[in-house]
Amino acid sequence: QVQLAESGGGLVQAGGSLRLSCAVSRNIFNIDVMSWYRQAPGRQRELVALIRNSGSTNYADTVRGRFSISRDGTKNTMYLQINSLKPEDTAVYYCNAEKVVNVEGTKATHWGQGTQVTVSS
Repeated sequence: QVQLAESGGGLVQAGGSLRLSCAVSRNIFNIDVMSWYRQAPGRQRELVALIRNSGSTNYADTVRGRFSISRDGTKNTMYLQINSLKPEDTAVYYCNAEKVVNVEGTKATHWGQGTQVTVSS
């Protein structure tokens, strides 16, 4: 079982920055894919950014160039640096961990409790 705990959210003015953290209860390099999702009121949860075990990353088009995903193996923590915040970035941000658990490719997925990011205009 993987436990995830997000932190770092808050209220910030448009144009500001935040760094979100996701503390992982096990060796972060044993997890195949770590991701950040967000969910705004009345909208579906959407993928924001991911980092694979290899270190390769992907970003949603809406955040590319402003968001940066990273991880620190010494702290078993994943980060999301958010710059040039916009009001439309307002959402609950969730940490996700995905790992293949058997030879059939079955994946185990774990979620954190989320951290609120609110951007004022």
